[in-house]
Amino acid sequence: VGARPARPGEHREPLSSLRQALARRLVAVRNETAMLTTFNEIDLDPVQKLRRSIQAGFQAEHGVKLGFMSIFARAACVALAEWPRVNAFIEGYEIVGHDYVDLGVAVSTDRGLLVPVVRGAHAMGVGPLEREIQRLATRAREGRITLEDLSGGTFTITNGGVFGSLLSTPILNPPQSAILGMHAIQDRPVARDGQVVIRPMMYVALSYDHRIIDGREAVSFLKRIKTAIEDPETLLGGP
Repeated sequence: VGARPARPGEHREPLSSLRQALARRLVAVRNETAMLTTFNEIDLDPVQKLRRSIQAGFQAEHGVKLGFMSIFARAACVALAEWPRVNAFIEGYEIVGHDYVDLGVAVSTDRGLLVPVVRGAHAMGVGPLEREIQRLATRAREGRITLEDLSGGTFTITNGGVFGSLLSTPILNPPQSAILGMHAIQDRPVARDGQVVIRPMMYVALSYDHRIIDGREAVSFLKRIKTAIEDPETLLGGP
């Protein structure tokens, strides 16, 4: 079917090859998975206090500033070790599990959203994770990323909060079975010990393929992320 005639004020541009590939993948996710999303919220006050207290020493030791993504990445690796089905995927009529975490970290670039992969993330502490995440993000934004950098992830984290998103349902990155969505940090009133206090809160979302991950596993995994982030000192040691 040919394109309809252009209307006044309209203009057209062809979809880039990257956008075409992304469109095919997104449609495939919708048609070939049973995707659901579960939500929780995290109090980031402990993380913010930790970052302020150790930032200077962390930067001196690792050469980069301590951000939020590396802390969430470490928490994800901890949770994936306890709930390994979240780190698996379906291939044919088999479940393919992994004894490692190759962590995809979504990066917004001028070419669109790219997901470079941190290899062996399960074996890294927060410092090495921060360095590798920043290295890959820089390569992606400078157009130096390779297909090898983008292939083979077992689990993905995406952060819509950098654009102000308060809540969303992240879409799976096939063939992976789950993706963690971070969102904007917003001061909100919450109850603590019977008192209403203002805390920096973040909604988090886990989208998952219900064919392989049960609701109990998904909810428990996300609660483990919450527990780890709200006690961040436990994440600072080695794997």
